[in-house]
Amino acid sequence: MRNNWFGSLVLVLVIAWAGNATAQQGKRLPRVGFLIASSAGSQTPRLEAFKRGLRELGYVEGQNILLDIRSGEGNPEQISIAAAELVNLKVDVIVSGGPTSTRAAKQATSTIPIVLTLEGDPVADGLVASLARPGGNITGLSTLAPELSGKRLELLREMVPKLSRVAVLASRDLPNYSLQKEEIEAAAKALRLQLQILELKDPKDLEAVFQAATKGRAGAILAQGAARLLSQRTRVAELAVKHRLPAIYPREEFVEAGGLVVYAPSTSDLSRRAATYVVKILKGAKPADLPVEQPTKFEFVINLKTAKQIGLTIPPNVLARADRGIR
Repeated sequence: MRNNWFGSLVLVLVIAWAGNATAQQGKRLPRVGFLIASSAGSQTPRLEAFKRGLRELGYVEGQNILLDIRSGEGNPEQISIAAAELVNLKVDVIVSGGPTSTRAAKQATSTIPIVLTLEGDPVADGLVASLARPGGNITGLSTLAPELSGKRLELLREMVPKLSRVAVLASRDLPNYSLQKEEIEAAAKALRLQLQILELKDPKDLEAVFQAATKGRAGAILAQGAARLLSQRTRVAELAVKHRLPAIYPREEFVEAGGLVVYAPSTSDLSRRAATYVVKILKGAKPADLPVEQPTKFEFVINLKTAKQIGLTIPPNVLARADRGIR
């Protein structure tokens, strides 16, 4: 009788285990798409930061969450195709790698939640109703920090003490152009710096733009519009060295490519923090109710090799404040 009871108990446990295993196998894992305008390889640090953010919140790729990475490879048409692929995969959330990706995702869907990681001013760009209450299917992180332009000009002034004239490398057709221009002009006025606005309409005009800066007797370059310049970052850095112009950039990738200085929101930190939005949405939160956050961590990186190439000695007080120096 005892053997029969024990055998029945074992049978019940086996059936229960098998049923639970079947249920687990049949359970759909949440699916997240990560949309990148440039090549996926160039964004590896950001992708790893995002995955690290997910792990910190208990989500491990392949175990309890699936990640689908799609790239436009720098092709405007391809990014739209990539966005459509994510929609067809029925992902639960789309993480946008930048302004171009955001617009492609927004055009592809009005229902799947979209999480921003690198957007300048989502309110001015018409992506959200307000930072506090986005109101649609888009939320996330903004790089909007009004003091950035002033801080970059201030750093240029400290690195080049006799600086009086700065050439601004800008693109009129990029988001926030007017707002950024106003901020730069206000900062320059406070620092008593003259500005030479050089609008870049086509990357093939880069040589002419730097020649204009030299002809205009600019003592330094303030590069704006990372989205337009990112794919040309090596060329931009080479031209700055060729014309012996100290230049400050809006993304860390520029100094990695040979640019002199970057002071900007940490892209890795923004990507890591994007995981928090994804998890909240997967747990039922609506993008419309999740406030858009602004950057809290900034990177100040100096390429010392480039400084030596252009004959610039970085003052010790500036060097001491840098997060990292590239030698």
